[in-house]
Amino acid sequence: MSEHILVYTNATIHTMDANLTTVDAFAVSGGRIAALGDAARDLLAAGAQEVDLGGRTVLPGLIDAHIHHAQGGKKELFDFCIPPTASLGGILSEIAKEAAELPRGAWLTGGSVGSGLIEQVNTAQALARLDEASAGHPVLLTDDSLHNRWANSLALELAGISRDTPDPAGGQICRDAQGNPTGWLVEAAGMMAEKAKERLDPFELDKLIESSARGVAECNAFGITGFQDAATSMQIMQAVHRLDTAGQLNAWVVSSTPVEEFIFGYEPVGQPVIEFMPDTASEHHRPTYIKIFLDGVPPTRTAAFLDPYKGATEADPCSHGRMTMSQDKLAGWLLRTAQLGIGAKIHCTGDASVRAVLDTVAQVRAAGFTGVGYQVAHGQFIHPDDLPRFAELEVSADISPAIWYPGVITETFHEVLDEPQASRVQPNRLLLEHGARIAAGSDWPVAPSPNPWPAIYGLVTRKDPSGSFPGALWEEQAMTIAEALTAYTRAAAEACGLADVTGSLETGKSADFTVLPIDPMAVPVQQLIDLRPESTYFAGRRVYAAQTSSARG
Repeated sequence: MSEHILVYTNATIHTMDANLTTVDAFAVSGGRIAALGDAARDLLAAGAQEVDLGGRTVLPGLIDAHIHHAQGGKKELFDFCIPPTASLGGILSEIAKEAAELPRGAWLTGGSVGSGLIEQVNTAQALARLDEASAGHPVLLTDDSLHNRWANSLALELAGISRDTPDPAGGQICRDAQGNPTGWLVEAAGMMAEKAKERLDPFELDKLIESSARGVAECNAFGITGFQDAATSMQIMQAVHRLDTAGQLNAWVVSSTPVEEFIFGYEPVGQPVIEFMPDTASEHHRPTYIKIFLDGVPPTRTAAFLDPYKGATEADPCSHGRMTMSQDKLAGWLLRTAQLGIGAKIHCTGDASVRAVLDTVAQVRAAGFTGVGYQVAHGQFIHPDDLPRFAELEVSADISPAIWYPGVITETFHEVLDEPQASRVQPNRLLLEHGARIAAGSDWPVAPSPNPWPAIYGLVTRKDPSGSFPGALWEEQAMTIAEALTAYTRAAAEACGLADVTGSLETGKSADFTVLPIDPMAVPVQQLIDLRPESTYFAGRRVYAAQTSSARG
């Protein structure tokens, strides 16, 4: 039996267990960790095979607690892509180039439109320019939050959106002074166009399976071997299940299915999909969460806040933003799904929605459901009184550093929020001091990449790793490197319900690990920005090797 055991030696191995133990060897057998340290080296005398890592560093496979992996894979393979820093002119120029290459009548979809461009694109003049650039193709672009859409006139027509179309519940069709749609569609209004696109140009399951596999491969290239997909349709869960049963799923996947849909245009959603979820469970796929979008995003004043938005008065019905459902309805969903052992990932960007979640989870805990997982997703703004409640109620803080350190989105906070609130984004240090569990994720493709290493730099420095945006955002909330790595390993696994199998290198757990050329715990933090794994292993199998990878940094 020893001949089937591999013993990895000559490395700095950060197990990321609760004690942050470091060892210099570990053994793998049958896809699991068989031994650590001296116990692993002892197996060599019994004939186990040695793998000398040449002084490299090993971490457990990283866990991304918040990602849209199939959308990210689709973006890589099939969509029009432009960075959110692009100007309006730059977007239109690239659309014109793309449209010229498309077959007649084909849809042009993708993104993203930066939050700072909302006022520029929300005009009749911008719509006319978009129509000209699109050369007869229907165009439907997302913004950088994925919450809103920019459609050209043909896409609006195909979606049945005209000056006479009323705003849908939970959304807004923006209009010019004459009442005509400008093409800027907020929240649920964008779903009218998304559903029209899917009806007229459906995205087939085979393409979805390909997108899912590509998303997993992109994750593997950055050392990620597990993730929670933050909004998973029935079709995406089917794709993940197909990959796993074919032996082609190279990551642990936790699915979170929306109970209502304002963002992606999924059909069906809600109870029918929740009932279907167990049918897609497999060895590496755990469909064990629902997803609730409880509010929107600050740049469009759709996040729910306790205090009014900048310049708004209490008399304004939209002065505080809004929640997508009442607290009673939220409690109904959480209590019903808790009976099935299903947790919830709840999108909250304003402090009022965060408080509503905590109040509701308190009801669920009081009803006796103590083992069900709950996550506040994003939670950029948290009232100080609510900070200790995360630990008290066992609610995880799901944070996505790539969308809150200095950048396009956070710059718009100063336009819609008063100080000091606009700058008090993501209180990570305070959360940790109050005993909260912080789990980190990318929110890819809202973030341009699932790459965790620049994000870890951002957690530690509170700075933009690209250097494009100067300064630091609320520096007092910085984390240590060890805390940041914990947020991407053990804590993320705990939050996602994967701690029994992964998130740390411990005997009996899956042999998920990544091999790095440097030790992130021992180098200047600046070096983390460009850090890339040399190889990544899932269940003992190598699923990524740098010399053969085409992954982009």
